[in-house]
Amino acid sequence: QALSEMEGMGGGGGNLQEMSVHPLTRRRVDMHGFCNPNSFQRSPYLSARGNFANMFQGSTEEGYKAYHADKYDEDKNPNGIINFGTSENKLCFDLMSKRLTQTDMDLMEPSLLQYPDWKGHLFLREEVARFLTYYCKAPAPLKAENVIVLNGCGSLFSALATVLCDPGEAVLIATPFYGGITQSIFLYGNVKLVYVCLDSKITGTNTRPFQLTVEKLEKAFQDAQAEGVTVRALILLNPQNPLGDIYSLSELRDYLEFAKRHELHVIVDEIYMLSVFDESATFHSVLSMDRLPDPQRTHVMWGITKDFAVSGIRFGTLYTENQDVANAVASLCYFHGVCGPVQHKVAQLLKDRDWINQVYLRANHARLKAAHTYVTDELKTLGVPFLNRNAGFFVWIDFRKYLKTGTFEEELLLWKRFLDNKVLLSCGKAFECSEPGWFRIIFADKTHRLHVSTPYTTAGMQRIRKVLEEREQEILAEEKEQPCQSDQDGKADSTDEVIFVSRHQEPTCASNSNLGDLIGLLQQQMRSSDWLQKNTAEQFA
Repeated sequence: QALSEMEGMGGGGGNLQEMSVHPLTRRRVDMHGFCNPNSFQRSPYLSARGNFANMFQGSTEEGYKAYHADKYDEDKNPNGIINFGTSENKLCFDLMSKRLTQTDMDLMEPSLLQYPDWKGHLFLREEVARFLTYYCKAPAPLKAENVIVLNGCGSLFSALATVLCDPGEAVLIATPFYGGITQSIFLYGNVKLVYVCLDSKITGTNTRPFQLTVEKLEKAFQDAQAEGVTVRALILLNPQNPLGDIYSLSELRDYLEFAKRHELHVIVDEIYMLSVFDESATFHSVLSMDRLPDPQRTHVMWGITKDFAVSGIRFGTLYTENQDVANAVASLCYFHGVCGPVQHKVAQLLKDRDWINQVYLRANHARLKAAHTYVTDELKTLGVPFLNRNAGFFVWIDFRKYLKTGTFEEELLLWKRFLDNKVLLSCGKAFECSEPGWFRIIFADKTHRLHVSTPYTTAGMQRIRKVLEEREQEILAEEKEQPCQSDQDGKADSTDEVIFVSRHQEPTCASNSNLGDLIGLLQQQMRSSDWLQKNTAEQFA
């Protein structure tokens, strides 16, 4: 909406401060979450679209720039910014550097230095098909003709949005979600995002926080239609970033059946599929289904960036049975291609099944689990609630008790306070979370950045602890002057699903909690608690 109105103002970007935003736009793309038009000076050298791209940034980009200007280094800059905001696996450089420098990776022949098939070299697409057949547990061998290779999943989102939607049309996506998708789809192709807003409340129908249901999808879809917005597709992230949720097969089928009823394409991003680090959790790929409800409208994405800890190697792949979609995306690969020598290296990596299974995945999962355990144990010690999940590199943390008024403005102030203390996190607004106070922390980092302090530097978790303890003292001092506040201790009780904190932002003088919500929460804690197992009569005796 904002971009189309800017384009209507003519060249040079028009007056950004005077543009109006349709009410529904706030449910699609709240541009104020990404940029500040009031303080922006338009450039006479840029088009309206260029000015909007120049203005389009938020806490994620601001923090990323600050980090690169003052990057932590154990020896050269021990008091620099520690980055727990960018979703990268920094635990396996030793394994990947050794594998990528073995002799089978070194090949330089004419075909690798010439223009390839824009879908990718056939040898690589065949290897990707075999790889996905094996690790996605496909019921039948996947076909190389359905594989397209691009330089990362961000490019895939851009290409798919371009070929599936016209400018001004929309895709459905549940919030909170990885914010880079907004740049890929909205900023790049002027395709809107219709938000399916999820919340943390446990109710009769919501058995876990931020649970996506077909009912919520239906409501968001119908609301968009009522506003005259044409929805063309649904995006699913599985495992979900930033929540860490893994969808069950029945949930996936329900979502796909919903999309089929409304003739929606489904873009399934499975980029963390091999980063499920606990045996208690089971990942199910869409490609493992015996029968897809609408195979011509189901498109699956994966890449090596996350699962193989090589975010600097831009490689993503799309699997779709729809040849019209495949050919349309392939026509854009001219802009998003992967260079020949890298295609060779990726093919060699993906075919080395023994090394992947016996060496890499075992070590990677053990390291991820150890780092996750350390960070979550620290959060429990602080009495901070979080979602207890076993996939991805991140923990979704509830810092609402550190917000006095419970607003996104206060969330941003807390985020900046972390940054001032030289630790970069991602705040909930960057993921379009509907509740202020949620943050994402990346735990897939080396020991010395997570928890080893020296006389010369403070580790990342200690920097976080310092900010939270200072903020807690400030709130306690304020509460002494305001008796109408919770007198509970604010400590958390551990459950399998989530750590709940007892003191939230709602004033406790007036009982405004929904009884059903409270009962659901109590039932959830009782089902998941191991208190009875740990506190037996024999132990008390």
